[in-house]
Amino acid sequence: MNTTNIYDIGLDKNEANFVQLSPISFLRRTASVYPQRTAVIHGHIRRNWAETYIRCKQLASALENVGIGKGDTVSIMAPNIPEFVEASFGVPMCGAVLNSLNIRLDAEALAFILNHSEAKVLLTDRQFSSVISEALEIAGRDILVIDIDDPIYDGEGDLIGKQDYEAFIAIGEPDYPYRLPDDEWDAIALNYTSGTTGDPKGVVCHHRGAYLNAVGNAFTWGMTHFPVYLWTLPMFHCNGWCFPWAVTSLAGTHVCLRKTEGHAILEAIKEHNVTHLCGAPIVMSMMIQANDEKDYQLDSPIAMMTAGAAPPSSVIGKLEAMGFDVTHVYGLTEIYGPSIVCAWNPDWNELSANERAVLKSRQGVPYELQEELMVADPDSMQPVPSDGKTIGEVFTKGNITMKGYLKNPESTKKSFAGGWFHTGDLAVMHPNGYIEIKDRSKDIIISGGENISSIELEDVLYRHPAVAAAAVVAKPDDKWGEVPCAFIELKEGLSATEEEIIGFCQENVARFKCPKFVVFGELAKTATGKIQKFILREQAKAV
Repeated sequence: MNTTNIYDIGLDKNEANFVQLSPISFLRRTASVYPQRTAVIHGHIRRNWAETYIRCKQLASALENVGIGKGDTVSIMAPNIPEFVEASFGVPMCGAVLNSLNIRLDAEALAFILNHSEAKVLLTDRQFSSVISEALEIAGRDILVIDIDDPIYDGEGDLIGKQDYEAFIAIGEPDYPYRLPDDEWDAIALNYTSGTTGDPKGVVCHHRGAYLNAVGNAFTWGMTHFPVYLWTLPMFHCNGWCFPWAVTSLAGTHVCLRKTEGHAILEAIKEHNVTHLCGAPIVMSMMIQANDEKDYQLDSPIAMMTAGAAPPSSVIGKLEAMGFDVTHVYGLTEIYGPSIVCAWNPDWNELSANERAVLKSRQGVPYELQEELMVADPDSMQPVPSDGKTIGEVFTKGNITMKGYLKNPESTKKSFAGGWFHTGDLAVMHPNGYIEIKDRSKDIIISGGENISSIELEDVLYRHPAVAAAAVVAKPDDKWGEVPCAFIELKEGLSATEEEIIGFCQENVARFKCPKFVVFGELAKTATGKIQKFILREQAKAV
């Protein structure tokens, strides 16, 4: 038998039939096809796609003029402003890697990231001048600092950089030659994990994955051309879940919002006819509370994508009543934000509102552009039964996966052991192939030998009419080993007692799962709205 593969002879890759995948290409196409469409709205600022493309090229050119090139790190510390959108394209356009800094981090953590990433340039918004100045002093390195002096910002802060952003890009060439990376596997972004159990790890993302997840977002969410996207999700978080690139690919409009607040979100939705937005469950709660205070009477269905902790079914139900179509996704920094989605089956539309909300709270199945998803025993790597009960770890596989952790081969090898990415999240697999997250492996509460899902208990707590936010963590206990401790943030003007909260839980869940302690007060949160359980665990020890 002839074993020669006839399709391998004289049919090689060439410039005509192979082009590197990179989200940079979205910008050029949109600026060419829809130059006059609105690209960015920020207060009184309006820019079209032709203008935005030029500004991105000028940024790339200006960076190259100061010696920035392939493999160099450019950091940015900013809220959701137009300059962040520009950095998402301009930085990788010159071959550099974009490192988005979490605006909630302290100076010590920021200094660690600046040094670990070997950042050469830092774009920083004036609002964060104080913490950045301290971080730079701790870092003790020569970093070129460029100030972003946002005209919309009216708060405190100094200009600490060598040059203003507008002056900096003004030296750049408007006709800077557009170019793609040498290899689609080249790094496009560096994002750091929270570092709650030690120094944060630097997640290295590649152009190929960013391209595919941006397309995946649009395809999976059913986004059509010209979406009006409201930036309630921080752009620094997993590169805004790749939406700076996804929205651009569809010639959409980026509506910038410096601060995420319930009334500001709903007002922006009405003013700009917003069609899409993303946010953690706490953002959903903000919107519900704001609408309770002032009925905004939203005119048309608005698509909202949410992730993080599983949204309580009661919260999803209230948002749908307001006119939002909620899509639940799941992901981690290592898989570019969301790449698992609760894909909606039209047959489920016939179910009751509560039944639909329960289904929507599940994390779901892989994006069309992600390959595989498995819930398995972390030791044997054998899949758990699809019974909706047996808990295992979530594993993923596919192109939407990081290159690895920067300067951390040991963690990289461990996270990819067995040919799968190990998420560290615990879940069950339902008979229909949809996963449902039960907890982070470190968040599961083991009380008297029984596993208690903090997420399940939080879902019950959110149903209480006085609860605005809730988190459950393990409190050390001499008898049981651990017991659930609930932290509650109440809605403004409402009250509740510890006895009332515990009693409410006893009516809705098995008694052994109920919290033994309840603490009231504002919950510590990240800039993305995620509740910081590692802080609460420390607080629980003193309760």
